[in-house]
Formats: sequence, C-alpha cells, structure tokens
Amino acid sequence: MTDILNGVKEPSWIPDPQVVAAARITEFARLAEQRADRSLADYDALLRWSVQDLDGFWRCIWDFFDIQATTGSDTVLVDDTMPNARWFPGAQLNYVDQVFRGRPSDGAALIEVDETGTRAELSWAELQRQVGALAATLRRLGVGIGDRVVAYLPNGSEAVVAFLATASLGALWSACGMDYAPTAALSRFAQLKPVVLVSADGYLNSGKTYDRGPAVAEIRAGLPTLRATILADRVGAAAAPGTAGSDTLPWAEAIERDAGLTPTPVAFDHPLWVLFSSGTTGLPKGIVHGHGGVLLEHLKALALHCDIGPGDVFWWYTTPSWMMWNFQVAGLLTGATIVCYDGSPAYPAPDAAWALAARLGVHVLGTSPGYLAAGAKAGIDPVKEHDLSSLRTLGVTGSTLSTPLYDWATEHVGSTVQVASVSGGTDVVTAFCGGAPSVPVWAGEISAAYLGVALDSFDDDGRSVRGEVGELVVTRPMPSMPVMFWDDPDGTRYAEAYFDRFRGVWRHGDWITITDRGTVEMHGRSDATLNRNGIRMGSADIYEAVEQLQEITESLVIGVDEDGGGYWMPLFVTLDEGTELDDELIGRVKAAVRTHASPRHVPDEVIAAPGIPHTRTGKKLEVPVKRILQGTATARTFDAGSVDNPDLIDWYLDVGRKHRGD
Repeated sequence: MTDILNGVKEPSWIPDPQVVAAARITEFARLAEQRADRSLADYDALLRWSVQDLDGFWRCIWDFFDIQATTGSDTVLVDDTMPNARWFPGAQLNYVDQVFRGRPSDGAALIEVDETGTRAELSWAELQRQVGALAATLRRLGVGIGDRVVAYLPNGSEAVVAFLATASLGALWSACGMDYAPTAALSRFAQLKPVVLVSADGYLNSGKTYDRGPAVAEIRAGLPTLRATILADRVGAAAAPGTAGSDTLPWAEAIERDAGLTPTPVAFDHPLWVLFSSGTTGLPKGIVHGHGGVLLEHLKALALHCDIGPGDVFWWYTTPSWMMWNFQVAGLLTGATIVCYDGSPAYPAPDAAWALAARLGVHVLGTSPGYLAAGAKAGIDPVKEHDLSSLRTLGVTGSTLSTPLYDWATEHVGSTVQVASVSGGTDVVTAFCGGAPSVPVWAGEISAAYLGVALDSFDDDGRSVRGEVGELVVTRPMPSMPVMFWDDPDGTRYAEAYFDRFRGVWRHGDWITITDRGTVEMHGRSDATLNRNGIRMGSADIYEAVEQLQEITESLVIGVDEDGGGYWMPLFVTLDEGTELDDELIGRVKAAVRTHASPRHVPDEVIAAPGIPHTRTGKKLEVPVKRILQGTATARTFDAGSVDNPDLIDWYLDVGRKHRGD
C-alpha cells in the first residue's frame, strides 16, 4: 500500500539493483555516455541529454539497435521546428526487415489464443513464410508502393501476417476490429480508396460467436476501389451465402505458396499505416505514420522502457482498432513472443486474463484501469489464485490509473511487479510518459517522461509550470509524430490539430501536473475541461473519488456552459446490481468528491444512468456527451459507429432536453 512518512510520499515500487544492472536501458546508457562524453548514470540525466541533443540521442538509438537500412543518412534531423521536422533524410529501409533480422527459425514469434482455450503458435520461420506468401499474393493482385490494404479482423495471427505483408511491399495498412459496425468501418476505409480488403467471417466474445458475413458483404459493397477480398475462416461461416464474392480469395489459399520475403526499401518517412482517431467529434481523422519513425520509437519504448527482448512473452489486451495493437505487434521488433487473444478478458470469469497470463508465462502484460477496477470490485486475487511468477511488468493505459487501483494491483498482482502506468496517444502511436526498469513508481503518478520526449506542462500563457495543472505539451519533435493527415495536402488540419495554441509546440489536449520529482499526474482531457467559476478541474480526480465506492460501477462528469453565463455540472453514475441511487448514496458520492478532490469538484446533480458511452477503445465520451447536453445535433457530434453502445445516446439527448426545458 502507499506509505506517507513524515508527510513525504514514498514509492510503492523500487527497482531491484540487479535487474537495473542487467536491463537494456542500462546497456544503452553506457553507449550514450560514450557519445555524450559525460556521466548519464541516472535516468534523469539520460532523459535530459535525450531531449537536449536530439541528433545524438536518436543516432544512438539507431546504432544501438543496429538498424538495417539499404541506404543510411548522415543527417538525423532537418529543421527541428514543428511541424516541419524531417528525420534521417535520404535513408531507405523497411520496418519488416527489422522484424525478421537474426531471428531463430524454431522459436515462437506469435501465440494465438481464443476464449475456447484453443492455442496455436507460429514460429519465426512460419511467420516469415506466411508473410512472404501473402506478400506475393498481394503483389499478384497489383498491390505496390503507396496502395492501401485495409483489414476488418479480430486480434488473431491473420492481422499480424497481413500487416507485415502489406508493409513489406511499401503499401499502407489500416485496420479495425470486427466489433465495429460496417458504417463505422466504412467511414474510415472509404477515405483511403483501398485496393484489397482482408477480413474474417467472425469473432468470439464473452462466450458468443459473431457471424460477421453480412457486415463483410456491406463493407465490400461500400468500397468500389477493391480489386479483391481475402477472407479467413475463423468461426466456420466463411461459406455462408453472401459472405464471399467472385473476387474473394480464401486466406488458406492466399498464404499457401512459399515465395520468400524481400521487403521493399522505402524512404524513412514513407507511410507505414493510417490510424484513425476515435471519430467522436466528426469524421475520423486518418493519422499517417512513417516506417522509420515508428521503428525507432517502438524499439526505444519496448526494449528500453519495457525491457522486452528475446525470450520474453508480451501480451497487451487490445484489438486491431486501437494503437496498442500496433504497439504490441512491435514486440516482434525486439525478438519477443507476442500474444494475440480473440475474446473478452473477463470471460468465462473476471480473472480470465490473469489465468491466461499465468498459463502462457507472460512477462509483460498490458491492460486498462477499467479491467483492474472490475477485478477489484469482483473481489479477485490474481496473485493468490494464479502463478504469476513470470510477470515482472503490468502496463496500464487507456485512462487515468487512480491511486486506489495502483494499491490494489500492488497487493493483488504482486509487490515485485512494476505497475507501469503510461499515457500517450494514437497521434504518436506511443507514450509520452510511463515507466522504466530503473525508475521508481509512486502510486497515482506516472514515473517519468519517456526518453526523447521533451514533455512539459504549460499554463494559459505558454509558461512552463510545476506542481500545478497545465496543458500537456511536447516542445521538441519526435520521430513518430505523424508524417501527415490523410487527405490533408497542405497540412492545414494537421497544424490545427496540435499547433494552434502554442506556436511550434505540440499541444496534446490533456491536463497534467508535473511534480518536482518529474512524475506526471493525469487529470483528463483539456477539451473536456471542467471550469466552474473560472477554476479548471480534471474529471479524473472526480472519477478516482467516486469509483472507489462499491455501489458505483462507473461515472461520467460533464461541465456544460449555459446561456446567460450559467454552468451545470452533472455526474452520471452506473450502479452495482441491486443498488438504488437514494439520498444516502448521493450524499456519500458528494462527500467522497469533497474529501478526495475538493468542494469545487462536487457535482450539481448525481444522476443514475443506464450506462456510460465509450469509444470502441474504452475512453469515456466526455466531449460528445457535453455537446449533446448543450443541444448540439447528434450527427455533428460523433460517428455513432465509433461508440460502444450507440443506444445510450438517446438517453443522454433526453436528459439534455429536459434540463434545457426543450
């Protein structure tokens, strides 16, 4: 549990000196010291150097990981003024080269598991064979540099193989999970004018089999640029009428012929994939990242910050819709074995993910605060019920990780396990801040900025602040920042998205506090700011207070500016089964907020809701619900296909109408 001694907050986890000595970040620091010609013995010194000398740091990353390039570059960074920074001009490489370079033929590259317990492994040799075979098939279909291949797939081996095959050709990849409605998938894919669709006939979740044949047919019909569809049989529905068409090729046939693998060299900033924003504020934005930037960033993040390498088993619970899928696939760059899981982490029991992690001997496991909170309320005790002796790091992202959940994880997952809260975004397909093997963990705080990330906190006037709430900003460029937005030829939308507030500085849209020791406290999205009587507040502080109550399963707080200068701040709560929101519980909710946050944070109303709407990647829809309560037309507020439960929106619309007296 968290200790407070003499008013000083003590770390909840301290690195083992022997582990630190053997960590890859320590090995990297030795090389960095030679390059910098000064001592970089502690993380703070290494971090300072990494952001002061971008050329030296990223050249050191390139050399440390011995990047395989057809053509190198004598220059690291051309013009460090954002958003015009260009990295490694003239370099020619391919992301896929690094995946297979020097791998053993018989070691496991990928483990595929589903809810039924069915398990399959792909060795490095077989993964490379399948990637080469599919690349040859795509080439026969006319796919080449710059073409787009899209995927409507669950989290299985097909998605990994298809991505690597696409990238090896210099084509662009984009994917979403099969839980997305066809309209939501089309709102993304249609922008790209893809030439090939890779799909499956269905997926598993929570004990149910979902036949997605009709959805696949609808997507195919909505993409007139398709030359072919490659269809995997995962649930036995591929032969159902209407699922396939005359242009459909079975997955087994697409990967059956051995063809070797020779990735196509492309420019450092050549587009690798298009990731889409959640689509909760209009048409989803297509965010394009380059081969080289992703390669360097993911090697740094996974090998140095997560200490992942050959022999490790890496599993982040995710779907192809979320950037964490791309992050997990990058585990292959380090030589680790990655886990692809098709199903719910809470089926057939709340501890299903822990049971699987134990069975597979997972070393680094990634999950969300929501899954930890559900486990805490279900009363599970993973460390007592499962053999988690292999687990050394528990990564947590997707929303703010509260102090009570840190404490729960320390007690119930293992005191020797590093609970590494991370925060970043699809925009940079990595984290801005998180853990490292050599940095302590303080409950409720993120340990440090990532290496190479010039993280800062700005007040309204663009001044750097410490110990108080400010805007999360990045003051120097990162290689994995987007190379462009899709269909944004002059870069206007890209510039407006991140650089409209502080010239030449990336503003991400999160409220944070950077402490005197360099840790980071997250307070929620700044575009969903609670601003009562001129005092800015973060929604995360309210959620941490309220969601500790056993009766509350989840909450959503919204600040609504009203005509005439009024301000309405309702708190919506979903209740545990059999619980009623009576005056006594409302009083305890408000008392919890007053005690754990402040009197200013106490909501105007506490309202029982049938559910809290999220994006498909689990983030609460604070901004869209705010606009709905203000009376903004739904069609202009969000893409309904991007919401996990669109039916809830009508309920919130009705709440807004009643409050406004419409």
